[in-house]
Amino acid sequence: MISVKDLKLAYGKRVLFEEVNLNFTKGNCYGVIGANGAGKSTFLKILSGEIEPNKGAVDITPGERMAVLKQNHFEFDEETVLNTVMMGHTKLWSVMKERESIYALADFTEEDGMRAGELEAEFGEMGGYTADSDAATLLSELGVVDEYQQSLMKDIPSNLKVRVLLAQALFGNPDILLLDEPTNGLDIETISWLENFLADYENIVLVVSHDRHFLDAVCTHVADVDRQKIKIFTGNYTFWYESSQLMARQVNDKNKKTEEKRQALLDFIARFSANASKSKQATSRKKALEKLTIEEIEPSYRKYPGIIFQPLREVGNQILNVEKLKKTVDDRVLFSDVTFTVNKGDKIAILSRDPLAVTHFFDIINAEEVADSGSYEWGSTVTHAYLPSENSQYFEKELNLMDWLRQYVPPHVTDVDEPFLRGFLGKMLFSGDDVLKKTNVLSGGEKVRCMLSRMMLQNPNLVVLDQPTNHLDLESIQSFNEQCTDYKGVVLLTSHDHTFMQTVANRIIELTPKGIIDRLMTFDEYLEDERVKTMRTELYS
Repeated sequence: MISVKDLKLAYGKRVLFEEVNLNFTKGNCYGVIGANGAGKSTFLKILSGEIEPNKGAVDITPGERMAVLKQNHFEFDEETVLNTVMMGHTKLWSVMKERESIYALADFTEEDGMRAGELEAEFGEMGGYTADSDAATLLSELGVVDEYQQSLMKDIPSNLKVRVLLAQALFGNPDILLLDEPTNGLDIETISWLENFLADYENIVLVVSHDRHFLDAVCTHVADVDRQKIKIFTGNYTFWYESSQLMARQVNDKNKKTEEKRQALLDFIARFSANASKSKQATSRKKALEKLTIEEIEPSYRKYPGIIFQPLREVGNQILNVEKLKKTVDDRVLFSDVTFTVNKGDKIAILSRDPLAVTHFFDIINAEEVADSGSYEWGSTVTHAYLPSENSQYFEKELNLMDWLRQYVPPHVTDVDEPFLRGFLGKMLFSGDDVLKKTNVLSGGEKVRCMLSRMMLQNPNLVVLDQPTNHLDLESIQSFNEQCTDYKGVVLLTSHDHTFMQTVANRIIELTPKGIIDRLMTFDEYLEDERVKTMRTELYS
């Protein structure tokens, strides 16, 4: 168990945590959520001992081992991949090194022999005799093939380093596991493996993630970081979000009878408990919701941005025709023979095993680069707005937010005054003097919110979204997702956010070096379709 008592952390006048008291218990997975800058990662660093709080204490049950997902991808450059994983179990690694040094001695004394015997016993108790094979199996399951396992960390591709460090944290069944954004850089298949691994994990897990599907799959509880406090709620992210929204609506509804409100909450808990029983989580974890009382549900105090795309007119029958597009980068074919037509009502998820392929495709149809061959044509009724994954080119001038947004007012808008611009910025949570901030001091999330203000100004009837959740907090992601689900226009998107893709897309197009796969189905249906799996194997071979 981890106990947090009277925790306080402040940097000057800025207080991150004040009087935080919590217990994290075995068998539970806690999703640590909160707005960007609220202190989620900092809290994990306090638990691991990397950061010392100003006040309070963190107590861990004696004898329990903690493992932390490392963020420094260069820390183990001179170690082999296999050794890097085993180093995650620091005590086992220490015993291994001492054991090796004793056996390497030229003059082996009786005292050395006695110590070696002690080490052998410890080594066996900690699973040392199968450590190599256990580490190799874990690496293979995370997609790090045998040929890399004896390589030095500095010599393997950067995308594999993430997986090795994840294997390091998971190795040896730690009693407490701290994971900060563990799905970053992982493909769909590996994320699914990790979801299953953690859903059945019997010890304590704390995880920070912006991936709602992942949080829903693994978490039994939510640790909500807000207003310098941390509160623990039973259930996964979706339950926390929907129940807190329901409670907020009831708080605002002064006329509704107390008993009606209570019954509505009880019905909600019952429905969600039934859904939870179908999840991947172990049986012992599914019982958490059954013990929940409505007194535990509280309204959320979060601020959610107002992302609203309002088309000036409906799209016509001619929307977008793509003919035999091809793109090559550094002699590598990203995609070829891309031919399809966009129809009314389409919300298309564009996929590829190579994420660069989708970004280049979106840049091409938005006239930001040129294809090697092929063509595309937009319909005359289409007003499209583009959210690129890389937006630095839009912030090269040092302007305040009002003047920055003014640059993008479309010709059909004539009455542009300060309240008009403030309205769009206010929807994206830039209020008061925030609108006078200079663009050169904006965070990644603030830049994306500026780009969304720009898109809303254009009144688009088609939006193109390349990794729309990048840099956004869960509140912005949730609002963005809901808007795209309800949006009456056409959507072309790609995202690492599983929930975003599943809830928005009704058509899937996958770009490959040998053509496309085009299916009218949901994202989950596409991933499970056996015919699609066969086609993917053929087109990527």
